[in-house]
Amino acid sequence: MSAAEARSYTDALAEVLLDCVAGGASVSFMAPFSIEDSKVFFENAVLELAAGKRILLAAFLNSQLVGTVQILTAMPPNQPHRGEVTKLLVHRSARSRGVGLRLMECVEEAAVRAGKTLLVLDTASASAETIYVRLGWTRLGVIPNYALLPDGEFCDTTVFYKQLK
Repeated sequence: MSAAEARSYTDALAEVLLDCVAGGASVSFMAPFSIEDSKVFFENAVLELAAGKRILLAAFLNSQLVGTVQILTAMPPNQPHRGEVTKLLVHRSARSRGVGLRLMECVEEAAVRAGKTLLVLDTASASAETIYVRLGWTRLGVIPNYALLPDGEFCDTTVFYKQLK
């Protein structure tokens, strides 16, 4: 999405994030988490998108935005080849339909277009880890108690990387 497109979809993007946090996803936010909090996150993301510091992708089913993922592209001077995948979010109503898988395939395509040859990510170990293994990402390991779930419980985090062609 361009910054203008993302701006026009801020409410829909915010709804997806709100649903994921309500569903217990460890994506940086704690309960209570409001739609206003979610909108602020995406408003800030749009600013970084406009500045060329991130890429934002969205998935639609029947013209409804149901998923999103981002690539952080603003890296230190000695890492211009690297991007960090963050916030793979799929609305609970659209899960098990290949949305996350397709978003991650598009992440790789977008990263290559942006000149990236290496992607990294971390994910809550008990949740979405299988999608990355399925897509050929290399699992580095697990960091115990790395993050909190929205309810305050600790969760382990698995770190992955993928070399791009």
